[in-house]
Amino acid sequence: MKLSRLLIATLLLSSLPAMAAEKVVAVRAISEAGVGKIIGIVKLADSPQGLLITPDLAELPPGERGFHIHENPSCAALEKDGKMVAGLAAGGHYDPGHSGKHEGPAGAGHSGDLPALKVADDGTATTAIIAPRLKIADVINRSIMIHAGSDNYSDSPKPLGGGGARIACGVIE
Repeated sequence: MKLSRLLIATLLLSSLPAMAAEKVVAVRAISEAGVGKIIGIVKLADSPQGLLITPDLAELPPGERGFHIHENPSCAALEKDGKMVAGLAAGGHYDPGHSGKHEGPAGAGHSGDLPALKVADDGTATTAIIAPRLKIADVINRSIMIHAGSDNYSDSPKPLGGGGARIACGVIE
């Protein structure tokens, strides 16, 4: 009896670091007017393959969306060239190696390049993805961004994969 209680206590205590390593990020709609309502969450957890990102999102345009970690912990709109731009305060794609390249999640470019977010016809996104070059410690005090367009992981024919406007964002604390 004592051995089984000790075993249970050991198992529970050994699982605490794994549970503590998970982050839940509220994701909000964003526009030129600023940060809007919560449209869901994204869970982040370290895995042997990299950062596991599990979305539970709604109210997004169907199809593949550009999905990235951005350098700053803000989703606010900022002015650029006389116009307000949604989510501009998030800065650019997280690029700690200063590669200046957009080569996708497994490439040698921005570390913030994530696999595309797959949005169902009903506007929900629930398919988990892996960011093989990231872990939770890398993304704390950054933001996670969803773009209006898809992402071809190239700077051609459009810069930054053609993801376009920023439509949803969450601050990773």
